[in-house]
Amino acid sequence: MAISDLQLPAGVRAHEFRSPTLLAEGQALKVAELLREAIAARGNAILVVSGGRSPVAFFQALVKQELDWSKVLITLADERWVPVEHADSNAGLLKRYLLQGPVAKARFLGLYSAAANLEEAALQADSLLAELPGIDVLVLGMGDDGHTASLFPNSPNLAEALKADGTRRCWPMLAPSVPHQRLSMSRALLASARNSLLSISGQSKLTTLSAALAGDAVAEMPIRAFLQTPLEIYWCP
Repeated sequence: MAISDLQLPAGVRAHEFRSPTLLAEGQALKVAELLREAIAARGNAILVVSGGRSPVAFFQALVKQELDWSKVLITLADERWVPVEHADSNAGLLKRYLLQGPVAKARFLGLYSAAANLEEAALQADSLLAELPGIDVLVLGMGDDGHTASLFPNSPNLAEALKADGTRRCWPMLAPSVPHQRLSMSRALLASARNSLLSISGQSKLTTLSAALAGDAVAEMPIRAFLQTPLEIYWCP
């Protein structure tokens, strides 16, 4: 199966690449172009990226793009509630692979705080995110279970976090298969992005995407919330 075999909703476009390297380069070119456009239009740009291991090649390709990074604010769609020094920290991942060279001039807004508990950490992140004037570019990933950001099926708080008209920006979440507690931007905040990209690779992810497109129960597969809006999908086998 190829991504061209899928029936995509109006407003959703797919880009197919032959390898993960080519996908990362193509995605980085597009993101840099959108950030330049935002800077030209408004004087600054807001970039929201996802963590995990999948985006590393994209981060490394984005570092090579030329733009005025001092006018860019970078933050995360989700974070594990662990210190930046922890091996599983998304902020730590960004510091190693994205916030390097010229990109170090960008402002980074982290979601983690050493709060008393996860709920308090989420409230602190929510307050920090209130200062965002808007998201110019959002880069999402997707798990084999149909989660995106840290909006996991069957997680406590999922129903609230998935409200299309919700006012809260950050929610405490739990990943069912791994021990770490999570912080995640809400559906409402993520869906407000001016430009959204979804990066996936491999046949298993394409099968998941096909299943997501075949139904409309957002709580079962939260990625469905973002397949109903303008979206650019980047995929390679």
